[in-house]
Amino acid sequence: MKTLVIAEKPDMGRNIAAVIEPRAKNNRTYLEGEQYIITWAIGHLVGLAEPDAYDPKYKRWNLRDLPIIPEQFKIIPNPKTKDQLKVIGEVAKRCSHIVNACDAGREGQYIFALIQQQLKLKQPVKRLWISDLTPESIGRGFAELKDGVEFENLTQAARARSEADWLIGMNASRAFTTRHQTLLSVGRVQTPVLALIYDRQKEIEAFESQTFYDVKALFKQDQLEYTGTWQGERLTSQEKAETIAAKVHGKNGTITKYEVKETKEYPFKLYDLTLLQREANAKYGYSAKKTLDLAQALYERHKVISYPRTNSNYVNEQNIEGMHKALHMLKSTSYASMAAGADPSRVHVNNKAVCNPQRVEDHHAILPTLKRPGTLSKEEQHIYDLVIIRFLSHFYPPAMYKQHTVLTEVEGETFKTGIKELLSLGWKVLIAQDTEKKKSKSSKKGKEDEEEENQEWNDRSFDLTPDKPVQCKKSEVKEKATQPPKSYTEGTLLKAMESAGKSIEDEALRDAMKDSGLGTPATRAATIERLKKVGYITMQGKKITVTQKGRTAVELIRHAGVELLASPEMTGQWERRLHQISKGEASADVFMQNVQKFTVSIINKVSSQRPAPSSLFGGDEDKSKGRGKRSAPKTAPASKAKDERTSKPTPKPAPAASNEASSVRSSLGRCPRPGCDGHIIEGRKGYGCANFKTGCSYVIWKEFAGKQISQAMLKSLLLQGKTQVLSFKNEDGSTYKGRLVLAADGNGKLAVEAVDSSAAVKS
Repeated sequence: MKTLVIAEKPDMGRNIAAVIEPRAKNNRTYLEGEQYIITWAIGHLVGLAEPDAYDPKYKRWNLRDLPIIPEQFKIIPNPKTKDQLKVIGEVAKRCSHIVNACDAGREGQYIFALIQQQLKLKQPVKRLWISDLTPESIGRGFAELKDGVEFENLTQAARARSEADWLIGMNASRAFTTRHQTLLSVGRVQTPVLALIYDRQKEIEAFESQTFYDVKALFKQDQLEYTGTWQGERLTSQEKAETIAAKVHGKNGTITKYEVKETKEYPFKLYDLTLLQREANAKYGYSAKKTLDLAQALYERHKVISYPRTNSNYVNEQNIEGMHKALHMLKSTSYASMAAGADPSRVHVNNKAVCNPQRVEDHHAILPTLKRPGTLSKEEQHIYDLVIIRFLSHFYPPAMYKQHTVLTEVEGETFKTGIKELLSLGWKVLIAQDTEKKKSKSSKKGKEDEEEENQEWNDRSFDLTPDKPVQCKKSEVKEKATQPPKSYTEGTLLKAMESAGKSIEDEALRDAMKDSGLGTPATRAATIERLKKVGYITMQGKKITVTQKGRTAVELIRHAGVELLASPEMTGQWERRLHQISKGEASADVFMQNVQKFTVSIINKVSSQRPAPSSLFGGDEDKSKGRGKRSAPKTAPASKAKDERTSKPTPKPAPAASNEASSVRSSLGRCPRPGCDGHIIEGRKGYGCANFKTGCSYVIWKEFAGKQISQAMLKSLLLQGKTQVLSFKNEDGSTYKGRLVLAADGNGKLAVEAVDSSAAVKS
């Protein structure tokens, strides 16, 4: 009898057949040769059944029927691909052995396990475990097939992840939706991610910017000129800053401290998927999903990069030879000039920045394969360029700098200067100057002042004589303002998901957190897309903002007393436990028992929560989603990229209790309209009076004169009639200072009142 090979997708199956059965007969849904029959799944052919498969009463969403905790989870074929599942079952009858050739990862393992379970396949199983789809790798993989039993722990982890997501998603979504009569999607991973975005937005809105002043001075010694920044406590008085500037202008000074040390900047780590997504978002504005799709195309269709859904930035010892061969291949491509300057001796088994087997689990870092790229789309080329330049950088020496630190004293005032003098570019010859700047800034997050002090000198040397005096040629006062935290982009959100929301700059600590982040590299993009789809977040350019519905969802979950459901740290620990299950270090049964207990506690707490008024969810389009005549589509079997399961409500959800006012929407101040005793509350597009139903139309729109009106700004407007000094742009691009002021006629109209706060400049 023959051996059945089950790949994850048709293209993968045909690639495998071309190597192991080049003369196989094409039967459309499978290929048959002398020894092998090669067929394929089309993603998930089988998935977990919907609740009504256990009891018809679950077709109707009713809080009293919760929690739904199956004793044994049922699985059902995906109706869209049931014919392909039937094909696999038929050809399996003619085979004595099976090779699992689905993607080498947790989800690929689960796809095969569900097929095996549904079709009751009893044949011995071997596992093909490869990191790219080149003929060489496929041939080597079949020569070194692993025993399927070795991957039982990985199967258990995949099954536990899917069933845990079902329990949390199905029960929590139904509980919150029926309690509050609005479709609220809740999930083990998506909800903590939403909470991260919500908390950041609340920080930004609560932030009150403070004006302060920097004193800058230009010093000259012979032909050398350099700038320094005044050192001392932050100056909040413009008068004091101007006094210091006037005091040092034109005066001589001395060098009180001068240190020089040589520094090296080594290439950045090889890409894992999350790092690739972050950088593609920063450089090209690509969403996480788009980058994943492009990388998957480079892997599956073009076969020019290795398996992209990896969480490792390192390679194994056996990959070193392949890296040298890939370098040689690139010398006959459009990257020839870059490859020509590479030094193969720099990439070896003892280079721990590249080769670190202890940091490689299922797959190594993303690498180019030995296949020369053919015709790529512009977007595919962008991603391939990133991978190639990062790969080649490790064959180059580090960039070399001289770091100069200077303290200059004038009239008792001290100024600090940091000069980063370039000695040799090293690997940085490979990257464009603007990209280099982005990289250097990303390593100093939120330290703008420090970046200003650390001036880069790339085209000249810094020749300072510490014993000679200097003269202050110019001094100036610069008005600045403290900045709020930055809104998440998809790139920075991926970074936060990787470390379960913890702000970790140390690379070693970030690596240690990789097995306890939110989701996995393969599922994070789908989680972000899910939040967009259910209306919890929107994109403003690259920035992610939470909708009114998203805000209310987080607040309802937290006020229900199930904060853990929105806790990034807790979900990170769950992901860590799943990782331990996959390694045989933890029990899947114990994990699922704890998930069941948590599910019960969610239902108990939501049941006692007061229903929220529908106005809290921000707009008619949201209000209608939990009710009305709408059919309830069955949730399709989980897709490969999908990290958690939620379902949609069927018609006629059970009625909730009366719509009492909830404590979720808080008062932001008294309504200024004469004769109105209402409170100002936040809406989707503005801040309006809570008495809108009784005729009060007072509203302050959230956007005016290019400014987003935060809650802190709103409170200043309501209490003082104006905001603090802000910067505005004229039509010609120039800027001016002014305040937003609130009209006194009680209609909420705003205006800009210009103020003169020009910085003092002396020369």
